Amino acid sequence: MPNRISASFQLFLRRILRKFEIFFLLAKEILSERNFIYLSCVAVAISCALAVILLKTFAHNVFLWANYINNYLKLPYSNSILPIIGILLTVFVIKRFLGGSIEKGSSKILYSVAKKGGIVPRKQMYAQILTSSLTVGLGGSAGLESPIVITGAAFGSNYAQKYKLSQKDRILLLACGVSAGIGAAFNAPIAGVLFAIEVILTDITISAFIPIMISAATGTLVSKIILSSDVLLSFSQEQDFNFRNTPYYILLGILAGFLSVYHARMFRKVEHFFNNFSKRRYVKALFGASILALLIFFFPTLFGEGYESIKTLSTSHPEDLLQNTLLESQKNKEWVLLLFVGAIAMIKSIATGITLGSGGNGGNFAPSLFVGSYLGFFVAKSMQLLNINHNLPVTNFTIVGMAGILSGLFHAPLTAIFLIGEITGGYDLMIPLMIVSSISFAISKTFEKHSMDVKALADKGDVFTSDKDRNILLSIDVFNLIETRFESLTEDTPVEKVVSLLETRKQKLYPVLDTKGQLIGLVHFDKIRSIIFNSFQIKYSTIKDIMSFPETLLNYDDEIDQIMAKFDDTDEEILPVIKNQKMYGFLSKLDLLEAYRHKFKEMVIE
Repeated sequence: MPNRISASFQLFLRRILRKFEIFFLLAKEILSERNFIYLSCVAVAISCALAVILLKTFAHNVFLWANYINNYLKLPYSNSILPIIGILLTVFVIKRFLGGSIEKGSSKILYSVAKKGGIVPRKQMYAQILTSSLTVGLGGSAGLESPIVITGAAFGSNYAQKYKLSQKDRILLLACGVSAGIGAAFNAPIAGVLFAIEVILTDITISAFIPIMISAATGTLVSKIILSSDVLLSFSQEQDFNFRNTPYYILLGILAGFLSVYHARMFRKVEHFFNNFSKRRYVKALFGASILALLIFFFPTLFGEGYESIKTLSTSHPEDLLQNTLLESQKNKEWVLLLFVGAIAMIKSIATGITLGSGGNGGNFAPSLFVGSYLGFFVAKSMQLLNINHNLPVTNFTIVGMAGILSGLFHAPLTAIFLIGEITGGYDLMIPLMIVSSISFAISKTFEKHSMDVKALADKGDVFTSDKDRNILLSIDVFNLIETRFESLTEDTPVEKVVSLLETRKQKLYPVLDTKGQLIGLVHFDKIRSIIFNSFQIKYSTIKDIMSFPETLLNYDDEIDQIMAKFDDTDEEILPVIKNQKMYGFLSKLDLLEAYRHKFKEMVIE
C-alpha cells in the first residue's frame, strides 16, 4: 500500500512538472527574449525561496526541540549529541546517494562562472538542501547561506540549460538564483542584489540589474509571506547613532579586520587538518563530530547557526546567554559573561572548520555574523567595564560588528552594510556600518589578497577577479588550442626532406626529436630561407646546422598568466608545449587571441 501511494504521488508530481515545462516552452516561443528572461527570473526566485523556507524551518525547529529537551525535560547539554548524529548522517547521505562527493562553499559558483560558463551540476539543486539541513539543522556549527547560494545558482543554471538559453543568460539566471536565495534568507532584497553582483559577478551592465532585482524582490516576498520572523535574523528596534562614539567604531573596525584574518586562516588550518586526517570517512566524521560535541558542551551557543544567541546579545538581558551552560550560576557577573563571549568569538572558526572538515556541509556566512556580533558586544562591554565609556550602546555595537566581520571575510563591504541595514529595520546606523565595514575590509585585504571563499581558487589560478581581461583568459580552455598533430624530424633527417615538407605542408615550425620523443631543437621556415634557395647549402648541410633551440618552452601545466608572459617576453607567435619532458604540441598566440575574442562576446552580460 505505501509503495502504491508513493508511485501515485511521483506520477502526480511528474504531471505537474510536465505542465510547467509546457508552459515555459510556450512562453519562450511567444515572448521576446528579454521578457522571457523576466519571467524566468521570477520562476527561479520562487524555487529558491521555497528551498530557503524548507532549510530555515527545519533548522529552527530542531533548535527549538533541542532547547525544549534542555529546559523542560531536564537533560542538560543533550544537544551536544545532535551534531554527531547530523555529521554522520551527512556523510552517509553523500556516500550512499550523492556519488560520494559534494561541492561545498560559494567558491564553487565562482569557479563555475569562471571556467564552466555557468554550468552547475543538476544534483546541486537538492544535494545542498539535504546535506546542510542534516549538518546545520542538527547543530553543526556552520551556516545555511552558502548551501542556499549554491542551490539558487543551481536552479538558475539548470533552468537555463533546460530551455537552451545562451551562456550569457545562463550566468545571469545563476546570479538571479543567488540574489533570490540571500534575499529570502534575510528578508533583505538589496543585500541579495549586492551579494550577487559584488561576490558572484565581477562584470555586469546596468540592464542586468533588472532581472537580479526582480529575483531578489520575489524571493524576499515569498519568504516574507510564508516564514515567521522568528525563524529569520531580524531586529525590530531602530538604533540611534551618536557621532561622539565614532572613535570606538573605528576601533571596532580595526579589530574586525584582524579578527577576519584570524578566522579565515584558522578555519583553513582546521579544515586542512581534517582533509588529511584519514581517508576513512566515518572515522574522520566521528572524530571531528566528537570534538565539536565537546566544544558545544562547554559553549552551547556554538550549536547550529547561532542566530538566536545573536538576538540574545542584542537585548537588554545578554546574561541569558549563560543559561544551560556550566557558568549559569555566574551569569550575573558581567566579567564572566564578557570572557565567555570573547572566548566563543575566537573558538567559532575552529568549530566551523571541524564541522565542514570532518564531513558536514554548510558555510561561513552565518559564522561571520555570529563572530561579528560577539566582537561588537565584547568591545562595547569592555569599554563600559573598564570605565572608559559607560554610555556606549552595546546593542549598536553588537549589530554593527556583524557587518565588520562579513565585510572582512568575504571582501564584500556593500553587501555587509546593506544587509545589516535591512535586517535592523532602518538605516540609522548607516554611518557606523560604513566606518566599520570599510576599515575591516581594508585591513583584511592588506593581509589576505582574496576573500575567504576565493582563496582556494586563487591558489589554483582559477579565481574570477575584478580584472576583466584575466577573467576571460581564465575561462579559455587552453588545452583545446594546442595543436598536437605535427610532423617531426630527427637528427638524421636529410635537409632535402625538410625543404620538401616546407613546400608541400602548411606547417612552418618543425620539432627535432630524439629517440625518446624529447625536443632537441626547432627548424623554423623563416630562419632558413637562405638555405632553402641555395642547392649547395642544402646538399652539404645537416639538421644540426639549420635547427635552433627555442628561447622559451611552454609546459603543459602552465597557467594562462605564465603562457601569456612567455609569449610577451619572446615575441614569438608559436611556442612548443612540453608534457612529461616530451614534445606534446604547439600553441599559437593568434589562436589564443581569437579564443579571447569569442569568449569576450559570450561573457558580456547585457
